[in-house]
Amino acid sequence: MQSYEERLTAPRSWWIIAALIGVALGLIMLPLGPLPMLGGMIGGVALAGAAVSSYGSARIRVVAGSLVAADARIPVEALGAPEVLDAGEAVAWRTYKADPRAHLLLRSYIPTALRVEITDPADPTPYIYLSTRDPEGLAAALTAVRA
Repeated sequence: MQSYEERLTAPRSWWIIAALIGVALGLIMLPLGPLPMLGGMIGGVALAGAAVSSYGSARIRVVAGSLVAADARIPVEALGAPEVLDAGEAVAWRTYKADPRAHLLLRSYIPTALRVEITDPADPTPYIYLSTRDPEGLAAALTAVRA
């Protein structure tokens, strides 16, 4: 049985932007004195860093016969065949081909994705769309668990 785990971490450039937000907040507080400037800088970096860390903490796992994607847990028996999406198809499935009822774990900084049909007739969700850096590996793990 093949297992799979991936964390959809934010790119390094987002962390640089978080640091720059702290610097900007420090400059905004500069007219009030050096201590407010330092407080603004530390507070800005902390808040922006917490936001980037939170957004980049989503995980995808194949565990104990289930696909766990962020807060969704779907038994593998309720899933159809996985479809690996290259960058172009991934853009299409998150824009004009998208179904508003679908469950999306979307990260715009990850170009590739995996789309899996939901076959459970009681579930109104037609498919789950997962941004992933290794769609082939995730598809192989789902196929191995189902077999």
